[in-house]
Amino acid sequence: MPHRAVRSSRALFAVLAAGAVILAGCASGSSGGTPKAAGSSGSSSQAPSNNTNTSTTVGAYGTLPAASGTPVKGGTITYPIINGSTPTYIMPILPGADSTVYNQQFEELLYRPLYWFDVGNRPVINYPLSIGKAPVYSDGDKTVTVTMNPNYKWTDGASVDAQDVLFWIDELRAAVHPVKTDAANFGNYTPGDFPDNVDKASAPSKFTFVLHLTHAYNPNWFTETQLNLITPLPSTTWAQDKAGGTQLDYTNPANAKKIANFLEAQSGKLSTYASNPLWKDVDGPFTLTKFDSGTDANTMTANPAYGGPQKPVFQTLQALYFASSTAQFDAVRAGKLDLGEVSSDNLPQVPIIKRLGYNVYGYPGLGFQYTVFNFQDKTNHWKNIVDQLYFRQAIAHLQDEDAIIKGVYGGAAAAAYGPVPAVPATAYVPSDASTNPYPYSIQTASQLLSSHGWKVVPGGTTTCIKPGSGAGECGAGIPAGQNLNFTDYYTNDPASAGLQTTQLASAAAQVGIKVTPVAKTFNFIVDQYDDPIAPSNNNKWQVEFYGGFTEGAYPTTDTIFNTGGSNNEGDYSNKQADKLINDSKFSSNPNAVQDEASYLTKNLPAVFDPNPDLIYAWKGISGPPDSFSNLTQYGFTPEYWYLTSGS
Repeated sequence: MPHRAVRSSRALFAVLAAGAVILAGCASGSSGGTPKAAGSSGSSSQAPSNNTNTSTTVGAYGTLPAASGTPVKGGTITYPIINGSTPTYIMPILPGADSTVYNQQFEELLYRPLYWFDVGNRPVINYPLSIGKAPVYSDGDKTVTVTMNPNYKWTDGASVDAQDVLFWIDELRAAVHPVKTDAANFGNYTPGDFPDNVDKASAPSKFTFVLHLTHAYNPNWFTETQLNLITPLPSTTWAQDKAGGTQLDYTNPANAKKIANFLEAQSGKLSTYASNPLWKDVDGPFTLTKFDSGTDANTMTANPAYGGPQKPVFQTLQALYFASSTAQFDAVRAGKLDLGEVSSDNLPQVPIIKRLGYNVYGYPGLGFQYTVFNFQDKTNHWKNIVDQLYFRQAIAHLQDEDAIIKGVYGGAAAAAYGPVPAVPATAYVPSDASTNPYPYSIQTASQLLSSHGWKVVPGGTTTCIKPGSGAGECGAGIPAGQNLNFTDYYTNDPASAGLQTTQLASAAAQVGIKVTPVAKTFNFIVDQYDDPIAPSNNNKWQVEFYGGFTEGAYPTTDTIFNTGGSNNEGDYSNKQADKLINDSKFSSNPNAVQDEASYLTKNLPAVFDPNPDLIYAWKGISGPPDSFSNLTQYGFTPEYWYLTSGS
């Protein structure tokens, strides 16, 4: 299933996230003046290794082979992009409407983020792949100092340095503060968070920058949800307000805004992506040479100036467009793709593609799929209905996770009941994550409704017969005779989304709730049915299922479920949830994130769905196993791959 990006997580074609955790320093609340280097707990700072994971690994599907074969220098590696889930933006400040894993993955091949997450299928900071070294916190966790790896270069020969970080920060400020705070201009922006929480940024030396923060933050939170947003920009070539213009002083807010406007306008011209000189100045392992603005298919070539630990051995990386996941898998079956996705729909055909020489491996990712409630739609009194916890509980009891895992995902999924699933295990899994608080039960759903003033008519229309806000009544603002029906918009690809939505609709009918499934593309749903991004459409949708969110190693739902969060698609608002999310950011409580996840699991800002494996197939290419298993964590490091002789 497609996913939105919460930065530090990525995806290749679709779905969720996993693994251990990186600690960005000691607990917050330390005394000032004593620097603390970000440490690691259960983490690794190794590059992709030759360790293998097999199907005996809990949650894994298939096997992960060791690197093998004789590398062939040069050649082309192909992979798919699928209609509705393609790259649509190139500048590394993603607007809300374009804040998807597909754009993030596309950009990161060209422009490396300050911190790279994922060591294999563990979402921890991979320092050898990162431009930034471990951050050091001081001044009671109000000052952050980062020293950068000096090996990274722009293709114009300039070093990627601290000024490029400050340039990104200034351009981000200009993007989100045009007149007032504007979350639509940066999908990961929430007022008060980055860059608002940076009081001053400076570069005391070429490869060191210092951030003075407005508050003391939990270093884990700040490193893994704030610093990981940063992508250095080439300040020596992009600081202009027109093509071929003179370089402007971007530290001047007025100039920064002119530059931001120019870069945003250029990012909107997809047909010029491969020809615009702006996008040629990259620090990633590849450069863009072709881009089809009609389909978003694209071709990249190896960047000989790349300063990371592994320059590509092969020459060309080609993203081929497919109209559907079915068409994509047909190409896999025909042996026409070097790397492809295996959706749950295609699992019965895995033996066929394995006979063609494909390796197949999958693993759940750290994150969640969810069926989103819109708490702002007032049509047919929907807002008043969905505000009732008992109603959301009833809907949750109508979801049959076991049946979905077996029937929809062919067993290649793990049960998940909240924003931090039990599988894969992390240091932040709440103690109750393995127990479903709302197990599938038509009878329980019916009792919840009838005990709150509804006349339940199985197969018919359930209506409110006891209006009011007292005990045993339907709830404030719900009139007598009110029925229960809603439209559930779901992504039209892959087919598993429709099957899952149909299961809910079928179960709901048994308690007199009419659910109308309607298919839309992933891009349509995230562009049009998202309260922070498209508030004019707040009264046009009640429920949606497009996939979910990836999460970083510190899995707070900040921006997703806090009041006013930039990624709070259904505008859920709950004071206790806000407090717990706030504690995850500021509190020294080591269990803050677990407490947050546990509360949200029970309070149901959405119905949390099973966590499917991300399954990939590849043939004729090899490389360190971690460079393939990190696909399941949305990492995409093809620079480690190589074509093998005979492929």
